Amino acid sequence: WVPVVGLEIHAQISSNSKLFSGSQVQFAAPPNSLVSFFDASLPGTLPVLNRRCVEAAVMTGLALNCSINKKSLFDRKHYFYADLPAGYQITQQRVPIAVNGSLSYSLCVDNKMSQMVTKTVRIKQIQLEQDSGKSLHDDARSQTLIDLNRAGVGLMEVVMEPDMCCGEEAAAAVRELQLILQTLGSSQAIMAEGQLRVDANVSVHHPGEPYGVRTEVKNINSMRFLAKAVDYEIQRQIEELENGGTILNETRAFDSKLGCTIPMRDKEGKQDYRFMPEPNLPPLILYDARSLPVDMNHQQVVNIDWIRERLPDLPSVTRAKLVELYGILPEHSFTLLNEDGLAEYFENVIKKTQMKPKKVIGWILNDLLSYLKQHALTVKESPVSSFLLADLLNLLEKREISSSAAKQVLEELWKGEGKTPLEIVKEKKLELIQDQKELEQICQAVIDGQEDEVMAIKAGNLKVLNKLIGLVQRATRGRSNPVLVKQILEKKLSE
Repeated sequence: WVPVVGLEIHAQISSNSKLFSGSQVQFAAPPNSLVSFFDASLPGTLPVLNRRCVEAAVMTGLALNCSINKKSLFDRKHYFYADLPAGYQITQQRVPIAVNGSLSYSLCVDNKMSQMVTKTVRIKQIQLEQDSGKSLHDDARSQTLIDLNRAGVGLMEVVMEPDMCCGEEAAAAVRELQLILQTLGSSQAIMAEGQLRVDANVSVHHPGEPYGVRTEVKNINSMRFLAKAVDYEIQRQIEELENGGTILNETRAFDSKLGCTIPMRDKEGKQDYRFMPEPNLPPLILYDARSLPVDMNHQQVVNIDWIRERLPDLPSVTRAKLVELYGILPEHSFTLLNEDGLAEYFENVIKKTQMKPKKVIGWILNDLLSYLKQHALTVKESPVSSFLLADLLNLLEKREISSSAAKQVLEELWKGEGKTPLEIVKEKKLELIQDQKELEQICQAVIDGQEDEVMAIKAGNLKVLNKLIGLVQRATRGRSNPVLVKQILEKKLSE
């Protein structure tokens, strides 16, 4: 069986006001507090296009290697639903703002971070459209409540071609798109707030045969659920077909608690949306440097070239720069960018420490990140700032403390009591023992107490030496330099 996955992604445009009205956009505002006459579809109200939303869509199109249509059109898509007051949605069905792009994304092979492959998915189009309101179904009172705050909020719909074949690929592509949108600032793309919603189209067929009947899994709101929903749906379709059943062309929902998809409605009778040109909006005309009329007021037009020149570095470029600049592994550059603010934190530590970037990355990914994840904290909420970590790593680099003592200091820093690494070192007496004689005495005491181990080492089993080094470390409470301890032990054992 060959699975085929295509995605439709709705990204909420990062804008202060809605797509066609001056209503404010704000998450979790009191119900129906951000609704203009136009949003409520009162007679005689007309749409006024939001320039910011157009620029965000152009910027996103350029970042996804699309051709920007200098002339795009708005359409009405009719359907009756309680949270759509006008009875139609304004969208771009015939000629969208951007077409024929591509998105490259990377994923691990067999869950190994060290083996990554890069794949590309084609972008069919990006279109501007309004969001609908929100229906809240109150089962206890058998009623539905409508909140129109979201009605008319600007969306970009990014339509991906069916170039993917599993949940992991779908999630990796959406994650890369999310990073790009956040880098551009065209959408905050926070899935938990409904700012990025994914519909997955899934089908399976035998190699060499035409594509099978597809189902659509609607409104998936997390990367993890996207991967699970797609993989579950592929498996479900294969089992259904192998048992002699047929696949219905239907819309399904993903139940995250049960981990499965469930039918919502069938699509067999194709819904007639009665698309028609939006009579209240003229064609959207964009310009570039060549076509810009001389006497045109720049405030009145959107210049594609002006936007292109101001595009920031995209995540792929930033990752390549991190690898080149600091000599870190490519897979580490992905982790740095995947966590919001982590790349900046890493670079701040690098600026203030003498430690090599390759060693710094170990402390950031193994110690800092695992602590933050354990306590469900973001990088910005970390009790250990980049300055404090840099101070700690400098003590380690100057050989004033051992790495095990550094870990103890870090434990103390997590408590967020406002002490500096040096204060903690002094308070806990964690400085490295500089007195060679004192170290030699401790090493001798360990050798005297471990006759069997000493015999084994003398018989050629050098691995046992690590146990002695560990015992010296324990005796000194992590205050001895392991390299120096090893030298002393080797010298004493060869006497």
